[in-house]
Amino acid sequence: MILNKFYIDDIIKNAIKEDINYLDVASAYTIPETQEGKAYFVAKADGVLCGIDVAMRVFELLDDSFYANVYKHDGDEIKKGDLIADFGGKMLHLLEGERTALNLLQMMSGVATATNACVKAIAGTNASVAETRKTIPMLRALQKYAVTCGGGSNHRFNLSDCAMLKDNHIDACGSITKAVNTLRKKIGHTVKIEVETRNFDEVKEAVAVNADIIMLDNMSVEDMKKCVEYIDKRALTEASGNVTLETIRNIAESGVDIISVGALTHSVKAMDISMKIK
Repeated sequence: MILNKFYIDDIIKNAIKEDINYLDVASAYTIPETQEGKAYFVAKADGVLCGIDVAMRVFELLDDSFYANVYKHDGDEIKKGDLIADFGGKMLHLLEGERTALNLLQMMSGVATATNACVKAIAGTNASVAETRKTIPMLRALQKYAVTCGGGSNHRFNLSDCAMLKDNHIDACGSITKAVNTLRKKIGHTVKIEVETRNFDEVKEAVAVNADIIMLDNMSVEDMKKCVEYIDKRALTEASGNVTLETIRNIAESGVDIISVGALTHSVKAMDISMKIK
């Protein structure tokens, strides 16, 4: 996955406007505009780095004279104490951009780190780890990119990517069969249909209507094994619901193709990274 610079710039500009407003009173009234400065990012915890180019871009947008030496890159496993990057420019702008740069870098590294832990936990199985749409509003692209840096794969980006029939769609339509048949009359040939199922009977119905992907939602591992055996490769299988680092290995061993984990983005713990002035 590649992050488009114009997309990143819009996120950063809005974040800077939110934080600085029109004036950083502490920095603007204590630091001369011409004063040069140097700083560095250092890891204060182990993890997987993600978002270093995004963080550097914060300072670039504030200061045309900004320069940087980056030593650790997105996807690198880093240790506490590692020097990530050193950089310089106008001291005023380094201070103005510090929090915005760190907020983005710490959040993205937290997502990558959490994803990587899940990926390692299911190593040797056929399953892959994906996030969901439970992302921080307006930061979805950054979070989904971070998942790939941690070794995971991406679920749909938005409601236009895939026709996912969740429990509320099915209840509103009356049945899986009715919902899928109604969809097929209207969607284009490139759109896949995923059906969320809650029990074995719904799995059988989803298979009968040729769903492309069948989600096994909040099922026990035993029930998932039974469903995967019944589906028998006639559709991709996705496990979802209350997945944790402690349970993900057992879920993967049920034979599912994909395990979606909402907590990778909606409950991520930011990675501890500091900026220090030289």
